[in-house]
Amino acid sequence: MNTVSCNSRISFIDGDKGILEYRGYPIEQLAERANFLEVAFLLLWGELPTQKQLGTFTKKVMTHSTYHEGLEKFIKGFRHDSHPMGMMSTLIAAHSSFFPEANPAYVGANVYKDKSVRNTHIYTLLGSAPAIAAACYRHKAGKPINQPNEDLGYVENFLYMMDRNQTDRDFKPHPKIVRAMEILFILHAEHELNCSTAAIRHMSSSQADVYTSTAGAVTALYGPRHGGANEAVLKMLEQIGSKENIPQFIEDVKARRKMLMGFGHRVYKNYDPRARIVRSVADDVFSVVGNEPLVEIAMELERIALSD
Repeated sequence: MNTVSCNSRISFIDGDKGILEYRGYPIEQLAERANFLEVAFLLLWGELPTQKQLGTFTKKVMTHSTYHEGLEKFIKGFRHDSHPMGMMSTLIAAHSSFFPEANPAYVGANVYKDKSVRNTHIYTLLGSAPAIAAACYRHKAGKPINQPNEDLGYVENFLYMMDRNQTDRDFKPHPKIVRAMEILFILHAEHELNCSTAAIRHMSSSQADVYTSTAGAVTALYGPRHGGANEAVLKMLEQIGSKENIPQFIEDVKARRKMLMGFGHRVYKNYDPRARIVRSVADDVFSVVGNEPLVEIAMELERIALSD
């Protein structure tokens, strides 16, 4: 709550009632009926796109679905055990060096008064971010980097770059996995003036370029008290080890010897509405990839913790 510096017209949260809205639309409706680029359009310009607007917007984003070839050396220079978020932050910041003509430090802050310039960088950031993230994942896994496939959808292309093996000729991600990832992208697209949003506003107020400012937001997201909480949950579940160890873990939490992570965002005093949506698509994912032992621990931990 202490990162809020103004009122947001983009999203609305009622933590007591467990409500999240984007531009007046309940998150439940958007997750059920929209795709990620429709939601991105809504957040950027205040209304959902027509089919023609969505087609134009999608084409412009997908045209920018790769990163500058100069970043390839940066990616290959990272250690194999580098953290993906640290890589992501560095690479987005490095992006600024390839667009000096749009850097306020070179040409002055008035450059962003030009709508076409602003839009170009919106398309570039939206388009290239999945390619950069997939490249970080592939490098860390010791696998060759996949080039984007502009013929696929935004989320489908991301999964294609993440999972395609070099011997796969006509690889396409499973539709259920694509839809689940699409919903996750929508659920995390906006959340009022959180830590990373406050960070980019603070940095850009000095008229730093948009890529360096965005890298600052990624760095804020990296922290375990913000987006990094997801990683902290996985580590917690690995430490618990099995469902039989949960009662002792709960006792340790009550005695303040350990911390219970992952029960929604702290702003929600009732229940995080995004958690309900994730639960509803989990079975579709498990039907494709099989059950994950850590998920079984998480489900049992939630049941015990909420009934205690």
